[in-house]
Amino acid sequence: MAKLTKEQGTKSLPLTELTAITPLDGRYREKVADLAPYVSEFGLIRTRFEIEAKYLIALSDTGVFRKLSSRERTDLNLFGQNISVEDARKVKQVEEETRHDVKALERTFRNLLKGTSLEDSVEFIHFGLTSEDVNNLAYRLILRRATEEVVVPVLDAVLGELVESADQYKNLPMLGRTHGQPAIPTTLGKEIVVFASRISGQLRKLQNFRLTGKLNGAIGNFNAQDFAYPDVDWDSFSAKFIKSLGFEPNLTTTQINPYEDVIEYFQILQRINGIIIDLDQDFWRYISDNWFIQEVKAGEVGSSTMPQKVNPIDFENSEGNLIIANGVLETLSRKLAQSRLQRDLSDSTTIRNIGTALGFSLVGYKSVVSGLSKISPNSKKITEELNQDWTILTEAVQTLLRKLKVKDPYSLIASLTRGEHIDGAKWNSWVDNLPIAEDQKDQLRRLSPENYIGLAVRLTEKALKDIRSSRRQK
Repeated sequence: MAKLTKEQGTKSLPLTELTAITPLDGRYREKVADLAPYVSEFGLIRTRFEIEAKYLIALSDTGVFRKLSSRERTDLNLFGQNISVEDARKVKQVEEETRHDVKALERTFRNLLKGTSLEDSVEFIHFGLTSEDVNNLAYRLILRRATEEVVVPVLDAVLGELVESADQYKNLPMLGRTHGQPAIPTTLGKEIVVFASRISGQLRKLQNFRLTGKLNGAIGNFNAQDFAYPDVDWDSFSAKFIKSLGFEPNLTTTQINPYEDVIEYFQILQRINGIIIDLDQDFWRYISDNWFIQEVKAGEVGSSTMPQKVNPIDFENSEGNLIIANGVLETLSRKLAQSRLQRDLSDSTTIRNIGTALGFSLVGYKSVVSGLSKISPNSKKITEELNQDWTILTEAVQTLLRKLKVKDPYSLIASLTRGEHIDGAKWNSWVDNLPIAEDQKDQLRRLSPENYIGLAVRLTEKALKDIRSSRRQK
């Protein structure tokens, strides 16, 4: 085997999917590439430029800086999205000297305006601000945009797969299990729509959630702005600017904007991930029990030694990546709640992991969509297991006996059936010996595991109607 030279084994390795340190930029790069324009260092730099440029417009509007021409306003409004990778590299080069990322961006911004009609604005770039005024808005814009424009569409695809399957199989009776043991019948569609309803509820909360923003100076009191321009209503100015970015103003802060809103946002994502992990595990079990058949694709390998295997790898990959995502989200939620005194810098390095959390989540969502698209119910197997043991109907019997005022019917039925297994023929024989009238026995004889499904179909249809309505309103 060829050995890596010292040069090959260290810094000279190019950054590719094969040499990346994390699987997000390596193995899973293709699945998460859509996040890069938002959560990468380049995305962060562009978003910071966007805020700084729009802040200049706001200063002009309030009279702190001269009136801008319509062309200048347009240029500044588009400034962030027009930043190139080369521009971002210049920021990073300056940062090598400053060792301060926002100051490096400010100096680069000043250089980019030289020779333009806005050259006279350079002293108003970052005027009266602290880095956190820019960062708190930038990271929240990144979080919201990446979620809404990349993550939510994939989650909606998960929801779409579940809605379609729930509707298609709402009438297919299935054995329900509690504690892993046979319980009573349900339908496959109803069990699927439970997951759809849970995801739908959290997804709408995510889409309707309003993050906050702060723009109030080095320690939250507008000290510098008020000193330089005491006639300006800075708290109103700040509130208006923050609202223009789609955030709720938070005027009561230290140097940082407290992270409770971001934490709550993360916790919605955690709940969504938890629901899908639950789904992954249930569908894994259904596949293991042969209740679902997996699509066999030519050329795919399920084992390096066992040729017959078709593994539920999409559900397993989804589960594993969502567990990692939730680990990151939980860590962020615990850390970001604390900042020493008026601020320390530990949140600055921590919050950069938004992309890590969203990236592993996205891999998980795409994996479950793939898994759901490759399975179909094994109706024959599901029906066989449903009819294997008719003791699952004893709930109906003891409830009817209660209605008929038979003494302690639960104990009576338990003494006759607990631990027993009976088929349809034995069921009818067993019913014959119950202490009830013949017409009531006929009612029980007409009962079967396939028709004892309660309101499962109606409940599924109602849930589907609610989910479809919420999807139209998104």
